Amino acid sequence: MRRREFIAGLGGVAAMSLAGRAQERVRRVGVLIPGTADNPALQARVGAFLQGLGASGWTIGQNVRIDIRWATTNAREVRRQAAELAALAPDAILAHGGAGVGALLQVTRTVPIVFPVAGDPVGAGYVDSLAQPGGNVTGFMLFEFGIAGKWLELLKEVAPSTTRAAVLRDASQGAGTSLLAAVQAVAPSLRVEVNPVNMRDASEIERGIAASARAPNGGLIVTSSGPAFVHRDLIIALAARYKLPTVYSERSFVATGGLLSYGADEVDQYRRAAGYVDRILKGEKPADLPVQAPTKYELVINLKTAAALGLAVPPTLLARADEVIE
Repeated sequence: MRRREFIAGLGGVAAMSLAGRAQERVRRVGVLIPGTADNPALQARVGAFLQGLGASGWTIGQNVRIDIRWATTNAREVRRQAAELAALAPDAILAHGGAGVGALLQVTRTVPIVFPVAGDPVGAGYVDSLAQPGGNVTGFMLFEFGIAGKWLELLKEVAPSTTRAAVLRDASQGAGTSLLAAVQAVAPSLRVEVNPVNMRDASEIERGIAASARAPNGGLIVTSSGPAFVHRDLIIALAARYKLPTVYSERSFVATGGLLSYGADEVDQYRRAAGYVDRILKGEKPADLPVQAPTKYELVINLKTAAALGLAVPPTLLARADEVIE
């Protein structure tokens, strides 16, 4: 082949390649967050998700469009934003927790939905089973129920004199009952009496914590749930007022004044969720992608809060911490 013909051939191939890229459909991904855009913890998680998509070859403005809805924690607003996202007919939607997934399932059973965190997706009816989700939803669990026993162990470790523990849980959700049961299972071996406190509203939380504080050597465990996050500041303030050592399920509680938390690394969860969205954009179905448990957990301790409670955090516990806030 002559050189001129060879170069002409290359030009033709390049033109075909450019034409192919020009015709490539830009995928659309929705993101539904039941929170506000000024929340640094949520911003970090969404950032990890976008980074994960980028690592898989998706570039915003070139081959993917991202529609983010910050729906606040208001249930009506979450439902409205969910309906708006579904109406856009995206190729996939990332939805945080039960509030987001539940609202989306009211308006679509066809758009693929990936949750980066969810407490009890089977019990809530989002999926048929963890191994075979079966519908248009899949994602990553926030915890396995056995973690609740670890919360009680940590409470006893940071405050050895604890003989009673109030467990704040959402009784309207199956996860709340299962987490309480996991705490109760290990309580006898730790010689701790466990009592549930429901979290239907602020007044119930105040009454429950006040009652728990009347007897000596008490502590709190705050299980992961929507009401816990809605009333986070109130719970932290009450724990400080009554000087109750408290273990939480998520870092943001400790960053805003709580004593100690142990739970899944949610930034990592969002990054992993990007992998599922990538697979869906490339043709796989949510029904065929099993729900996965967390692989990374983080222990966070607030030493300033410990000092205010008169607690000396054991060096062995400090050595295991992923983050210490001073």
